Parts: sequence; C-alpha cells; structure tokens
Amino acid sequence: MPFIESFDPGDFLSTLISLAVAFALGTLIGAERQFRQRTAGLRTNVLVALGACQFVDMAMHLTGPEGAVRVIAYVVSGIGFLGAGVIMKDGANIRGLNTAATLWCSAAVGACAGADLIAQAALLTAFVLAGNTTLRPLVGALERAPRTPESTEATYGVSVVAQAGEAAGLQGRLSDLLEAAQFPVDAIEPQNRPDGKVELRATLINTSVSLKELDAALARVRGLDGVASATWTRSASD
Repeated sequence: MPFIESFDPGDFLSTLISLAVAFALGTLIGAERQFRQRTAGLRTNVLVALGACQFVDMAMHLTGPEGAVRVIAYVVSGIGFLGAGVIMKDGANIRGLNTAATLWCSAAVGACAGADLIAQAALLTAFVLAGNTTLRPLVGALERAPRTPESTEATYGVSVVAQAGEAAGLQGRLSDLLEAAQFPVDAIEPQNRPDGKVELRATLINTSVSLKELDAALARVRGLDGVASATWTRSASD
C-alpha cells in the first residue's frame, strides 16, 4: 500500500511534535483573547496556528525548505483574508484590528512550528502575549492623557462662500494664499448653493495644524474680493 511504503516514523514524529507545539502555543495566545471576549478566541487562534503549521510542515517534507518558503507566502496572504473578516467599521470607529493582528501572529507561530523553528515559535508567542497584556496599561494612560487639537491628526477643510462670478478666479488666489501660509491644498471642489453663490471646499494636506495660524490665514482669505465668508472644519482622520 502507498501509505505503508511512504510512512516514515521519523517524519511522523517530527510532524506530531510540530503540531503539538503549534497547539500549545496557539492555546496560550487564544486563551488571552478568549478571556478578553474578543471575536477570534481560543479555538480560532489554535486552528489558525495548526493550519499554518501543517501546511508548512507538509511542504517541508515534500519539497524541502524552498517549497516551505512558497507555502509560507500563501499562508501570509491567506491569513490576511481571514483577518479582514473580523474587522468591522462602526460609524467612525473601526473594531477588530487587534484581533486580526493576533490571528496573523498565530499563523506566524504555527509556521515557525511547522518549519521546526520551535524556539522561535515560543519566543514569538511570548512577545504576542506581552503585546496584548503588558501594553494595556500604557494604552490606557495614553488614552487618558489630555490632548490639544494641534497634537492630534485630523483632516482639515476650508469652506469659502463667494459670488458666482468671482468663484472661478478665486480658486487660484485661495490656493496661493493658503500655500503662502504653509497650508498646502490637496483639492478644491466648487459647490453651487441655492442662493446663487458658490462654495469652494478646499481640503488641506496638513493633518496637524496650529489653529491660531489657520484662523489668521482665513482672516486674510475673508479680505479677498468676492468672498462672503470663510470657515474651517476638522474631521477625524481614517
């Protein structure tokens, strides 16, 4: 029988050890995720580590290290699709990024185990657990730290309302004035208003600005011929 002829006790024992290591280390990572009640918990992380381990181990036994390298590349891309499934957008907030990153690391642990890099797999597991546990107090401290608008990144826009006949020539002057004030413009979009005026919406390239300097620049914009009003807006960056 092909199975009996191809069966090698040494290879079988190597696979058993690799899978056992992947199972144990995946359990450590998954237990922490399960305790935190994350979307991908104990079983998911274990299965990811086992699957990555077996694919790499099989390639090692069939084609050697070169084949394993190719399989690892597919494992990395495949886990990317799996991780995307746990990322959800809730309004302006995005949830699941940490869970997806942990799944990626579980796959790396399994791949190390499948490639017989047991020590590296254990080391990576220790760093993953440290990242998900010991860094939590630091994250909490950073979240509680007082912030100013200048210290956080955001998307800034400038809205200028002008007479319809002045809007076309005003776009260039608006861009030049903002550029001179160190507020480069990414794009300017004109929008027709019901009152017959035109609103010029300029998106700034800057993600962190001095609000006093921006107010001063808009004061100069209001002095341009044909400008009825000029205001700025701030929205959270993606």
